[in-house]
Amino acid sequence: MTKAVLFHELGGPEVMRLEDVEIGEPGPGEVLIRVDAIGLNRAEVLFRTGNYIEPVRRFPARLGTEAAGVVEAVGEGVSGFRPGDEVSTVPAFSQNDHGVYAERAIVPAAALVRRPEGLDAVEGAAVWMPYITAYGGLVEVGGMRPGDTVVLNAASSSVGLAAIHVAERIGATPIAVTRTAAKKPALLKEGAAEVIVSESEDVVERVLTATGGRGAEYVFDAVAGPGVRDLAKVVADDGMLMLYGALSGEATPYPGFELGMPALNMRTYTMLETAGRPERLRRAVAFVTSGLRSGAFRPVVDRTFELGDIVEAHRYLERNAQIGKIVATVAH
Repeated sequence: MTKAVLFHELGGPEVMRLEDVEIGEPGPGEVLIRVDAIGLNRAEVLFRTGNYIEPVRRFPARLGTEAAGVVEAVGEGVSGFRPGDEVSTVPAFSQNDHGVYAERAIVPAAALVRRPEGLDAVEGAAVWMPYITAYGGLVEVGGMRPGDTVVLNAASSSVGLAAIHVAERIGATPIAVTRTAAKKPALLKEGAAEVIVSESEDVVERVLTATGGRGAEYVFDAVAGPGVRDLAKVVADDGMLMLYGALSGEATPYPGFELGMPALNMRTYTMLETAGRPERLRRAVAFVTSGLRSGAFRPVVDRTFELGDIVEAHRYLERNAQIGKIVATVAH
């Protein structure tokens, strides 16, 4: 038996319960890990509320794809991992199949990465999703190069901060967009070349001024919705408007024809495009590990909660007050 977070209906944070469940043994290609820390992501909120890219298939349902812990047992056919290894999971599986909001969890071995030396469990649960999302979208898929400019909204999120760091390491220029001025100092400290406060500044004017009228080669959009109309105006020739989130919750138009831009390159991106493909994931892990080793990359943890306080942790997540990652710790 192990304790795991389950929910029996769609709804707010209060639908989550910490319950005793049978853990079982890992099957072929699977690994049983002792979970020490869990990275909280917006995907879990969307899944719990029924607004994710895939629906909940059955109840009770589990949550969570990002954790750090120690391998306790391996299933048939698993090579490269053995009991005692310190590992992290990357979001490379469906929450309908596995969930890491638990004291112990069974996950696919293909979703495991070794925890780099020097990272503790909290940091190991906070680093992979942000950096793989940013690297995968901007570099692996987008092809970002030195000298490019990238505009990042929701810039104080863990992915936004990772994207700032990835852009810097590539030699690109990150321009951060944040709703209020409260987070501006932190974003400048993290390496943003410019910070635009959207509630009081004209985003289009500021980006075009910062780029000498050229526009940005990349817009990495976590919000989507009607705001893409303005973001499209700052995309440089041959640039890309990449949507990796839908925080607005509103329908997203294709603004190209409205703005007389029929050649607008606009696409969606999910980290599964990287984490779910072994060769892409191998390159991503090498890139992120190299950045961690050099000090260019680091996990940014806003706050930790205990697993038993998961409801309050999700309430905090939904307030959008954090700068960086929220992590739940698991006592054993």
